[in-house]
Amino acid sequence: MTTLPQTRRPELKTSLPGPRSTELMARDAARLSTSYVRPYAFVPDHGNGVWLTDVDGNTMLDFFAGIAVSTAGYNHPHIVKVITEQAGKFMHVCLSDYPQEPTTLLAERLLKHVEKPDQDGNVQPWRAFFGNSGAEAVEAAVKLARHHTGRSHIISTLGSFHGRTYGALTLTGSKTKYKRGFGPMLPAVTHIPYPNPFRPPFNSTPEHCGDAVLDHLRMLFQTVIPADEVAAFIIEPMQGEGGYIVPPMGFLKKLRHLCDQNGILLIFDEVQSGMGRTGKMFSFQHFEEYGGVQPDIITLAKGMASGMPISAMLARESVMTWPKGSHGSTFGGNPVSAAAALATLDLLEGVVKHLGCGDSLMDNAASVGAFMLTELKAMQGEFPFLGDVRGQGLFIGLEFVDAHGQPDGKLRDLLSQEMFNAGLLNLDCGESVIRVSPPLILTLDEAKVGLEIMREVLARHA
Repeated sequence: MTTLPQTRRPELKTSLPGPRSTELMARDAARLSTSYVRPYAFVPDHGNGVWLTDVDGNTMLDFFAGIAVSTAGYNHPHIVKVITEQAGKFMHVCLSDYPQEPTTLLAERLLKHVEKPDQDGNVQPWRAFFGNSGAEAVEAAVKLARHHTGRSHIISTLGSFHGRTYGALTLTGSKTKYKRGFGPMLPAVTHIPYPNPFRPPFNSTPEHCGDAVLDHLRMLFQTVIPADEVAAFIIEPMQGEGGYIVPPMGFLKKLRHLCDQNGILLIFDEVQSGMGRTGKMFSFQHFEEYGGVQPDIITLAKGMASGMPISAMLARESVMTWPKGSHGSTFGGNPVSAAAALATLDLLEGVVKHLGCGDSLMDNAASVGAFMLTELKAMQGEFPFLGDVRGQGLFIGLEFVDAHGQPDGKLRDLLSQEMFNAGLLNLDCGESVIRVSPPLILTLDEAKVGLEIMREVLARHA
């Protein structure tokens, strides 16, 4: 009989940073780009599951997964095995020029999750384009949308993050520091508010903030932006960097209807929220039962291959009408990364089981995430400065507020640093939010360890 090992806890052997980390951080600061942020004094040496150990031997529990990337943790044997096997065959033959079995199989398996029967029972085919990063997938989506529609305008949302290359950067609406000094941006892009139930735009209510946003968009169509010049609306079905925000039920269905009325393509950016993180393969699928929300284009990256660089732009076959040679990528769809993505799908779909994580990593994300949401909402009742707890699966946001209910970024930063000092790796987002986005192999017992650390830190500030 196989038994689970005793639950680990963070183990801090030195102060943070330790001497070896301090040395490497100084060398890093002297030679690497000044654009890197480095929010925490941590230099990883090796990982195991949901645990990361630095070069001084300090072991931390990981609640951010390399920004929602390390789906299966840091050295999952199934991922390592397939990477090794593919690397032993060949590591690169440009996908733009030669078809390759790993990427063909990956496309087939990904598309099964979006090729759903319509109201008449017909299945509309989709196609995939592979790149290296989320930003590259977004760039491809914008190019395809403009080419297919013959229109130029793109609409995005405030609080969004779509990447830092020029087109993706223009669409990003979360922080001005990303754009300051880099203009001019891509022309013909407009941002509208994201429907945030905790901070409803236009003095609306949590239940009706989605309607208020759509009314604003209709007003823009009447006064500023000709709807028949809009190629696409790009949106995160659950917003990531803007604060891990879940829109109100019904919003995406109504947005889909408005886009259809005006011949506008709908792009769902699932770079951070996709690949099982919310308990379903894609976050928009949480809204399907409320009316069948389907986009025209989907962008994927981050958690696709458990740390290997790969992205995908999925589009309806009726939309992917650009000609041969009009878009490509030298390294996009690299066979080793594609093999890692296939192995990640094995775990997400339950083809390969991970000990202690139920039938699949998607199921595990749903069940462990539901437990964590319940526990964190209980903390919200105890600590008034924890203003909101929201999310789905292991895509959870904790928003911290001051005595007037306004975002308190300074408190968030203080609490985040104290959690780090106690052995919990985490990362901020939005104005005053800590995201909880651990690897999807997080067990219930490991979740309890992290929640205990969070409660102890919050209690010190009660």
